[in-house]
Amino acid sequence: MDICFFIGAVISVLALSAFAVLAASPGRMALWHTVRACVADFKLIGAPFPCVMVDLSGGEDRGYVVLRAPFGPPDTILAPTRKVVGVEDPWLQSQDAPNFFEAAWRARSLFREKGREPRPNQFALAVNSALNRSQDQLHIHLGCLAPSARRALTSVAERLPIGVWERVGDIVPGARLWAFRTGKKYLDGIYPFRLAAEGLAGRVRNRALLTIFVTQAHTTTDEFVILASSAGDSGPHGQLAAEDILDLACSSQPGAPRSN
Repeated sequence: MDICFFIGAVISVLALSAFAVLAASPGRMALWHTVRACVADFKLIGAPFPCVMVDLSGGEDRGYVVLRAPFGPPDTILAPTRKVVGVEDPWLQSQDAPNFFEAAWRARSLFREKGREPRPNQFALAVNSALNRSQDQLHIHLGCLAPSARRALTSVAERLPIGVWERVGDIVPGARLWAFRTGKKYLDGIYPFRLAAEGLAGRVRNRALLTIFVTQAHTTTDEFVILASSAGDSGPHGQLAAEDILDLACSSQPGAPRSN
């Protein structure tokens, strides 16, 4: 047997095993082990398995994977190939950190197989806080903005000042969020982690308690809006999570396949 084929087969088995660990294990490092398996497979045989995409064009320290979590509701996520614990990691505020949100937004095309590709103002990204996440490896959830949240955001986005964090309500019933209107139609040069860390310093007591959402609001310029929720924004102890605003399966969008 060809040695390269043999090594590739072994790594594929290991990658499948790692994916099974992510599905079955409550361990908070399961996602990280899966990321490493995807990178190993990609380096050896050029296949991203068990991920759907591996991008190491900027080097492994700045790369990322996209995978579909095999547990719970359909959930497409992007995770760095560098060890990054979560939203609170100081590296995300450095000039060396790539724009993972921009990369996640480009992955919107992966939803074509679920039906029609979501329009920009239907799509959204989310990163959970340390309180809500189940894995201690940064991951961005990709999905569709819940129709009610999209309508509410459309009604307030045009009134938001550009480049300023502002308190808003009614995006999600019973919750108040911070909103930042970028004034830009593209995420190139827009770094949500950095903007939230700098703009909400002194207003949020602990950056680890932030949940961050990114979407494109339907305004005259169809610009990006960043939303942030902290502990207590949806009650004395509660906090919004990705599934509170995102339809992870994009099942409510026009053209989406109906479930049987």
